[in-house]
Amino acid sequence: MALAEAGARGRLLLWPRVLLFGDSITEFSFQENGWGASLAERLVRKCDVVNRGLSGYNTRWAKLILPRLISKSTGAESTVAVTIFFGANDSALKDLNPKQHVPLEEYAANLKSMIQYLKSVDITEDRIILITPPPLQESAWEKECLAKGDKLNRRNATTGEYAQACVQVARDCGTDVLDLWTLMQKNKDFSSYLSDGLHLSTKGNSFLAAQLWSRLEKKLSALPSLLPYWRDVDHTNPEASLL
Repeated sequence: MALAEAGARGRLLLWPRVLLFGDSITEFSFQENGWGASLAERLVRKCDVVNRGLSGYNTRWAKLILPRLISKSTGAESTVAVTIFFGANDSALKDLNPKQHVPLEEYAANLKSMIQYLKSVDITEDRIILITPPPLQESAWEKECLAKGDKLNRRNATTGEYAQACVQVARDCGTDVLDLWTLMQKNKDFSSYLSDGLHLSTKGNSFLAAQLWSRLEKKLSALPSLLPYWRDVDHTNPEASLL
């Protein structure tokens, strides 16, 4: 059978997708042992996991980008989950990092704006998960800053205020939320979850992957595997199984 004929007989396979939208902690999530890679591995025969992490970005920039990533005509219908994971840059101290800093009230408003946009393209609240920034291990991050000739430009207490705002937005908007800032600090020595005081270590990636999967499993485990297992393909008439 010619490929063109096979294509005409078979319906186009549209794979559902999970969209990961965030800053560097999302961008790096497809590295070895990353939380995004772990999610993609779990879902490999069920849907695509799409990484739209943008290192250094804050919610002020993210809300401008989001309509360019997803619309009714470009994948909204097939999007089964979206994570929104910002705050590590928004919570940078204004005096020391004015480029990335976003005031707390604006941060909350930007998150709400992104949720409202997703709802406007028919991605319902139950498919949206907000993730708070992780805690900041100040001494380790200060070393990173000093190595670049900068002063410590973030504080864990300030990051916590943004995490609380993120949780409140989720409550107000009816979305799920993963409060990473609080959950990680249940371990008194949370520094093991971080590679440099800000970004996730292998242990931190594993922790986030497990926490996120516990929220996604019910939503996504019911998705069917796309295309039959190879042993179930009729080798005498593969068209009957595959088209």
